[in-house]
Order: sequence, then C-alpha cells, then structure tokens
Amino acid sequence: LRFDDVNAAYMIGSVALVIILFDSGFHTDLKAFRLALWPAMALATGGVVVTTAVVAVPVHYLMDFGWLESALMGAILSSTDAAAVFFLLRVGGIHVRDRVRATLEVESGSNDPMAIFLTLGLVGMLASKAPVSPVALGMDFVAKFGIGTVAGMFGGGLIVLAVNKMGFERGLQPLAALSLAMVLFAATEQIHGSGFLAVYIAGLAAGNARINAPETMRRFQDGLTWLAQIVMFLTLGLLATPAEFPSFAPSALAVAVVLILVARPLAAWICLLPYRFNRNETAFVAWVGLRGSVSVLLSIVPMVAGLPHGREYFVVAFLVVLVSLSLQGWTI
Repeated sequence: LRFDDVNAAYMIGSVALVIILFDSGFHTDLKAFRLALWPAMALATGGVVVTTAVVAVPVHYLMDFGWLESALMGAILSSTDAAAVFFLLRVGGIHVRDRVRATLEVESGSNDPMAIFLTLGLVGMLASKAPVSPVALGMDFVAKFGIGTVAGMFGGGLIVLAVNKMGFERGLQPLAALSLAMVLFAATEQIHGSGFLAVYIAGLAAGNARINAPETMRRFQDGLTWLAQIVMFLTLGLLATPAEFPSFAPSALAVAVVLILVARPLAAWICLLPYRFNRNETAFVAWVGLRGSVSVLLSIVPMVAGLPHGREYFVVAFLVVLVSLSLQGWTI
C-alpha cells in the first residue's frame, strides 16, 4: 500500500482527535476536575513549555537542527496522550489516589491545545522566517485559549439543549452530540480560537449536565473513541516507512531517554511543587507522561507546511512514541 498524502492524514487525525477529546471531557467528573484543576493546568501549560525546552537540547546537538527547529521537535513531543492515559487508568485496573488520577486525566485532556498552539506557532515562525514579537505571541495565546474556553462553555450548553429538546431518537443522540462537537471545533477555529480546547470543555460541560440517555451516549462514545484511535494509528502507520527507521533510531532513542527520564520528571517536579504532592505521587505523575497519537499527528504539520527536515520530525516522533508506549505503558 502506497500512502503519502500528509494533508489527508492530518485531516483524518484531526477529526479523530476531536472525537477523542470530546469523549475525554465527557467522561471527566466535574468534582475530579475541580479537585485537580490547578496542578493539572500547571502541567498542561508550564509542563508543556518545560518539556519543549529540555527536549530541544538533545535534538539540537544530535540532529544538527537550529534552536528554533529543535524547539519545534520539543513542542511536537510535549503533550501526553489522553487516550492512552484514560485507557490505563480506567481499564487497566490501576488504583491510585483520587487527586493523582484526576490530575493525570485532566492534564492529558487539556495539554493538547497548548502543544498544538506551540507547534503551529513555531511552524509559522520557521515558515515565515521573520522575527516574531514575544508580546504578539503571548496575546495570540491568550486570545486562542480565551476564545476556545468561552466557545467550549457556550457550545457545551448548546449540545445539551439540542440533545434534550430536539427530539432525536435515542440511537441518534450520540451522533447528534458528536456532529455538533465537530461543528463547534470548526467554528472556533474559524474565529481563531483553540478548537481542540473548545471541544474538550464542551465535552466536560455536556458530560456533567442533565442530558437524555447519558449511559447510551457513554457506551456509543466509548466505541467510537476506540474506532477513532484505530483509524488514527492506522493512517499514521501507513504514512510511516519502516526502512527509514534504522538511520534515525539512535537519535530518536536518545531523545526518548531525555524526554522520559529528564524532561517529564523535571516538568512534573516544578509544576507540582506548590501543590504538596509527595515524592511518590510526583514520580508516578512523571512516569505516566505517555506520548501517543497526538505527537505523531503534530509531527505531520512541518511536512504540511513544507519545512526542511519535515520527514525527520515525523520519523523521530513516531519512534519516540513507540518507545514511550512500550516502556512507560507496560511498566505502569
């Protein structure tokens, strides 16, 4: 099978990610969200920045990238995978304290928008080759996240209203909710907000509201989220060429080691320090920083933008994700 259409892969991956994030928000209890809001937000913002900065160092020296290109590789690998974390904590039979579990779940669902923002911002800077004002970048960040938050709250309310009031057949309710989530994502992106953040918050709002047939919706979304993950990984796998792996394997392995053993623990320690997590809790949060499909999806963006080394971003990210899921996923 020959498949090298990066634009189609990015579109398919984005649609799948919308489904996954909406379901992640829908399954997050508001009590857990409140319990872990501040530590999770610290990891989802500051943790992403720390990870990006630390990972950039080995990339710069091992792959002979410029510092901005190295930071882009760090941003691509900076977010944890919501689907993998939710699966391990909910299906894997792992029992941890509520605060730790909630922190990991809320972080994994909310750090994707930050990683996406950094990735798209750095790709834009590299593509334009023009200096960008830190003030302008900060204002863009505030605008994207502000619009995304408001749109998510408004959109979540509309989804609940539509499902409850429009008289859908029970079997159509989950399809209606997910279709409206897609519309919300597209509309938020059109007004320059973070569509992924909007979808996650809409899922959170809908999942914690009084909505018709909530168990039907949860069961349907569980199945569709699995299907979205399968489609995303299959598409990204088709885009990969195993013959390219050996030449990049040493660099990717070194980057993975720094990410898992240095960048993530450092980010977890700095971000959780003010919130009185004990040593074991911080270590567990650090180790559950699994990388997954989002990192591979983001690695397509440099190829879509036509940047130099575009293929290298993809291959290295693919290999780092394999190492993370194998090493961290199987040992948790």
